[in-house]
Amino acid sequence: MEELMNMLKKIQSELDEQKNTIIKNGEMVTEQVTRNINSNLDQKFAILESKYENLKDKLDNQEKGLYFIEKQVRQRNIVFFGIQENETNYFNLENNMIYFIKKYFSLELDKRDIQEARRIGKKGDKARPITVTFTTLGTKINILKQKNTLKDSGYYIQEDYPQNILEKRRELKEQVKIEREKGNLAIVKYDKLVFLQKNKESTTKNKRMLSTSPENNPITNKGKESQASKKNKSQTSVGRSSSFSDGALKPGILSFLTTKDSNTTAQDNMNKKNSN
Repeated sequence: MEELMNMLKKIQSELDEQKNTIIKNGEMVTEQVTRNINSNLDQKFAILESKYENLKDKLDNQEKGLYFIEKQVRQRNIVFFGIQENETNYFNLENNMIYFIKKYFSLELDKRDIQEARRIGKKGDKARPITVTFTTLGTKINILKQKNTLKDSGYYIQEDYPQNILEKRRELKEQVKIEREKGNLAIVKYDKLVFLQKNKESTTKNKRMLSTSPENNPITNKGKESQASKKNKSQTSVGRSSSFSDGALKPGILSFLTTKDSNTTAQDNMNKKNSN
């Protein structure tokens, strides 16, 4: 009976050892599988992240390309607002724009100067804006320089911006108001806020006004007095020289005359002796 109990205990001990071994092996397998899974996931995630970054870079480059292309396409455009919508075809619209530009901007254009003219937006009760594309950038600039001629006329013009740029410009204009309240000079240039330096000419002008004028500058006056004194001395010296030449003979001439008289006297004496 005792032997049977020992055998049972031995069997139980072996079963416990096998159980522990199985548990350890299971933990090791689980850990290894987890590591493998994590490694695979990390590799796949790294690949996906790399692809995402590449796609993001490509998308950014494409957006920049589209941004510059759209900016280039609209570079020679002007949008006209308030012009009555009474044209019946494209050629009427083109002629109306040529007449309008001549009337308000005094520019003689013909159809070759307009690449395209079109209404934008859905037709409704109000006159739709007109986008005009000019063949040269110079024509657009000349018109924009004279946009103040439309003041109080019911018409106005502006550059042609994409919708997203228009929204950004509205936000930036609010920022401009805030900056000007702070005393900063700021403007909106396309889709960026640009800060301007204060007018240097006015500062320079104020400095010149504060500086001593030449009339009140003692150093300048002293210099002038010195120059006048030198000039007077020079004139006095010249006067003395001229008076000397007018009132007396120079030493060289006097010596010449004296020598000549002596020679004449000696010659006369010699002639007298020979005659005797």
